[in-house]
Amino acid sequence: MNVLLLAGGLGTRLRPMTENMPKPMAPILNRPWLEHLILHLKEQGVHRFVIALKHHPEKIKNHFGDGRRLGVSIQYALEDKLLGTAGAIKNAEALLDEQFIAMNADIVHDIELKPLLDFHRSHGGKVTIGLTEVEDPSAYGVVEQDDTGRILRFVEKPRLDEAPSRQINAGIYIMDKSVLAAIPSDREVSIERETFPHLIRENMGVFGTTIQGYWADMGTKDRYRKIHWDLLTGQSRIQIPGHVQDQGIWIGKGSKIGAGVLLVPPVLIGDHVRIGARAVIGPHVVLGNKCTIGPNVRLSETILWDGCRVNEGAYLNNCIFGYNLELGSRHILHEAVMNRLGVMQA
Repeated sequence: MNVLLLAGGLGTRLRPMTENMPKPMAPILNRPWLEHLILHLKEQGVHRFVIALKHHPEKIKNHFGDGRRLGVSIQYALEDKLLGTAGAIKNAEALLDEQFIAMNADIVHDIELKPLLDFHRSHGGKVTIGLTEVEDPSAYGVVEQDDTGRILRFVEKPRLDEAPSRQINAGIYIMDKSVLAAIPSDREVSIERETFPHLIRENMGVFGTTIQGYWADMGTKDRYRKIHWDLLTGQSRIQIPGHVQDQGIWIGKGSKIGAGVLLVPPVLIGDHVRIGARAVIGPHVVLGNKCTIGPNVRLSETILWDGCRVNEGAYLNNCIFGYNLELGSRHILHEAVMNRLGVMQA
């Protein structure tokens, strides 16, 4: 059984961070999320992947190649135009096994596949959808089920008081390849509004079961930040890189911390980072590899991707900086989200 990773979306809600990269390549704990995901699935016995591509496909192809570097096999299904979730699955049909797993590659999770697979084999239907429970389902596709787990209908973005449940589609599917005959070719197709309702009407057996483990949609800047804080406070099994210097403080190899620096956990410092004297880093800070932080800098609630430089006396709060950005001395930024190369000088 191979796994199809759906990585073709535009990631519009996470712009400007995703202007020049696919959303699943956004770093989580200083590693592209898609790499975390592949390695997590590899640990569960998955060695063959298909990745559906559309937005900046070269960024994924150049990073992963044929997968050999990670000890897996990767093939690619390129979309010429946006096809939606079901259309992207249909577009990859020739590369998929008779039974396969498909999942949205921009969902951060640490779920185990075996319970999903066991449930799929037990009910005899054609599709199993991984479900997760949320406090407010009004922004999602909500499911109504019977006592066996069979899905009776989808309700798209209902009002909270009209939702049939709090169970939503978690973007993880086990599918028999035969159901792809119901998906039209070469056009955009919604899996929740078109494909699943059709399969339910045709009594093909669409079932759902609740996934176990951490699950979060990183679709917005606030959610992207929150995922990092969740992981740094132990809410997931996703591995945090670096060695633990103290409770809630991780430091990568080759990093240099100046005199009088105060690290306020949780803090993750990547490899080969330089932090100048008397800087205050934290709480809730992630510094990417090869970042340079000047003396007397103050960082809190902030994520810097690899190669950033923050010069003397600057203060960043609740910010996200993309790769290789530089901030001039004594600047103060609050809730800044930047991903264009350049220098902001005093």
